[in-house]
Amino acid sequence: MTTGFLPYGRQDVDEDDIAAVVAVLRGDWLTTGPMVEAFEHALAERVGAAHAVAVNSGTAALHLSAMGLDLTPEDRVVVPSVTFLATANCVRYVGAEVIFCDVEPDTGLLDLNHFEALLRADHQGRIKAVLPVHMAGQCADLKAIVGLAEPRDITVIEDACHALGATDASGRPVGGGTYSRATVFSFHPVKTVTTGEGGAITTNDAELARRLRRLRSHGMIHQPDLFSQMEQAFDPNGSANPWYYEMSEPGMNYRLSDINCALGLSQLTKLDRFVTRRGELVAAYRQALAGLSPHIAAAPERGHGRPAWHLFVVLLEFERLGLTRSQAMRRLHAAGIGSQVHYLPLHRQPYYAHRYGPLTLPGADAYYRRCLSLPLCARMKEDDIARVVDGLAALASPA
Repeated sequence: MTTGFLPYGRQDVDEDDIAAVVAVLRGDWLTTGPMVEAFEHALAERVGAAHAVAVNSGTAALHLSAMGLDLTPEDRVVVPSVTFLATANCVRYVGAEVIFCDVEPDTGLLDLNHFEALLRADHQGRIKAVLPVHMAGQCADLKAIVGLAEPRDITVIEDACHALGATDASGRPVGGGTYSRATVFSFHPVKTVTTGEGGAITTNDAELARRLRRLRSHGMIHQPDLFSQMEQAFDPNGSANPWYYEMSEPGMNYRLSDINCALGLSQLTKLDRFVTRRGELVAAYRQALAGLSPHIAAAPERGHGRPAWHLFVVLLEFERLGLTRSQAMRRLHAAGIGSQVHYLPLHRQPYYAHRYGPLTLPGADAYYRRCLSLPLCARMKEDDIARVVDGLAALASPA
């Protein structure tokens, strides 16, 4: 990738990935077939969870996880303000309300002091869940979050859409359920491994896994022992009617195809290599940025586990550099360097600002004001890092 444009993120697909997909296209199953189960088994084994439920996006995974909480309009869920829209939207999909938590100004990770303050202020016990986000691929302080949540019977669902391949503070893989009821992943092409589009929920709760599988496929039940309408379900001889299915609650069409899962299964075999390479590239970035400018710094690593870097984020003091973020991004783009902002804090989004009114979250605003995501993918070379850092150095120099 040392020539041409460097996007902030992209997939790393090899010939064996392509061959895996072609094999499915030449087979009998394209939608929900044996590859889905194989991918789920491999993912669950990789993260050390009892169950994995594959779905067609990280957003679908978040939505189904929220459905599994049986929330009511009276219930509240804490969400860090710096995250993608879907983390909060999944709460609204099921009719509950969001409480935005502030984040650390240098990492975007959930701010424990503000989280604790939100819990203390919840005199009616309406907070039922918290969705900590492993921002950019490094873990939130799950041990501390659970320590605050568990005595109040608050469920923890990890948004690990950035963090497949990371380990938590216990040294166990993220997704293994050490600290949470369920963990959500995304396999979008810019993530560490991809299924094209796709997502998954991992859990050690067998009943939750069964329900999630029903909900991802319209809520349909095919198992005769679970049928409730006996006259409809069985013929006069007591055999289940072969066409019959029931729906006990409405679900979604969130299934992931065998085509996607064939790619994901092949990609999972490379996860350790991808994570290691991304870590090497982040280390190279950090070394190259050291001493570059007092107004440009890598977002720090907190040490709540081993990251699996999805994003490389730098914090820039744009005013002191004498330019706006838009100007900086355009100058980088002109030099063949892609960049992105992750994310506009959700409390600033029109829908949420209108619903909940103006909020003062200084950590989220400080992080947003300075953050910029730079190119990071496993195919990058050290020369690519040098190109990006040269581009940053040019920002620090008079135009």
